[in-house]
Parts: sequence; C-alpha cells; structure tokens
Amino acid sequence: MKIALLGYGKMGKIIEGIALSRQHEIVLKIDKDNQHDLTVENLQKADVAIEFSTPGTVLDNISTCFSAGVPVVVGTTGWHNMMASVKANCEESGSTLLYATNFSVGVNIFFHVNKILAKLMNNYPYYEVQVEEIHHTQKLDSPSGTAITIAEGILDNLESKKEWVNLLTNAPTAEDNTVTADQLLIESHRIENVPGTHTVIYDSEVDSIEFKHTAHNRNGFALGAVLAAEWVQDKKGFYSVEDMFNFNV
Repeated sequence: MKIALLGYGKMGKIIEGIALSRQHEIVLKIDKDNQHDLTVENLQKADVAIEFSTPGTVLDNISTCFSAGVPVVVGTTGWHNMMASVKANCEESGSTLLYATNFSVGVNIFFHVNKILAKLMNNYPYYEVQVEEIHHTQKLDSPSGTAITIAEGILDNLESKKEWVNLLTNAPTAEDNTVTADQLLIESHRIENVPGTHTVIYDSEVDSIEFKHTAHNRNGFALGAVLAAEWVQDKKGFYSVEDMFNFNV
C-alpha cells in the first residue's frame, strides 16, 4: 500500500516507522515547511492518506484528499464541530474518510466498556461521575478528543448527565470548577512528557470506582492509524473507527 503522510511531526514519524515495518511505502510526506507540495497530482500517487496535522490545516487537507479521490484516515482533533459539513461533502463527492479521536486498540476497547459502565450506573444514582485527562504540554486542544469521546459515551448512556463542561487546571480560570447536577466535568491537566492518561471516576460517600487507560507511548495510536488505513483503502463513504472494530459483547 502506498501512503501519504499529511503531518510529519512526532506522530507522523512513528506512523512512518510502523507502516514501513508492515511493508507499506511512504510516497508523500507533508509538514508545515512543504505544505505547497500537497497537490491533487502528488496525492494521487498514494492509495490512502493518513492525516495527523493541526486543527488549522486539517480541513484543507481533507478537501484536497476528496478532490484527489484518495481515502483519508484522520487522527487530528479540534475540527469535529465541522463534522456534519465534512460528512456531507464526503458523501456528495463519493469520497472516503475514516476518523477517530484515538486509533489505539486499547482506547477503543476502553470506549466500549465505558458505555456499558455508564448504562449500568443508572441503577446507582448516588455515584457522581467525572472524567480526568492528562496530556503533554504541547497538546493543542482541551479537552482532548479522546476525553470528549469518553464524555459522549457517558452522556449517551447515563440519564442524569446532559452536557459536558471542561476545566483546564493550569488556565487562569482554573479556580472556577462549579458544575451543575446535570453537567459532566472533564478535568484537563497538562504535564510534560505524558502521552495520554484518561480516567472515568464514579465517586460516592463510601467509595470510588476508577476506570483508567494509560498510554505508555504513541505507538498504539500510530499502529491503529495504519490498521485503519489498511481497512479503509478499498471502501467508499464516511466512517468512524468504531466501524473498524467488532465489539459484540
């Protein structure tokens, strides 16, 4: 498989290594210094594109992939408020896109179990729930896309919560952490050299239940992105990473 890498930072380089180890070929590498090389003609040398750039460039990159007729796997977050229009554009143009807030196999298992747990906790309303996420200080968005997906899984299944709110602990307004009873708090921390830790906490007067995923490095995210590229290359349409996994329990 011939792959175009749109975004060649830390994640892009790890994806490259994993793709090469799986006998794929990298035919195009785009970063901030050669964005002008992202053309329809250059993209059409690839079977699939893997997009890990920035919130400021991701939409243009997706659009170029659609114009080139090249399936694109998108791991960049911070653009999901535009998802409805991107999906409509994808379907109208007969293009292919697969997105995820996190491609890690372990995280996607976490997402699934999180939904089951939230539904179960409807029977125990004396537990209060919140989400905590910890990332490296270079993380551009807050809360993380992974934390938002976790929160959405809770909101879809726990009747007492209607919306999520975010508290970034090192922000100027960090002292204001008041939430209403029907709001789900996502508490975000930024610490040097943390690939990503996400915890769902159900707390009561008598005990606490913590459900946690800790990434040891970025390799799991990168492997999942390559697996997604392998899965989507011959498909048409708009997909999420859940379509790639088969969770029947």
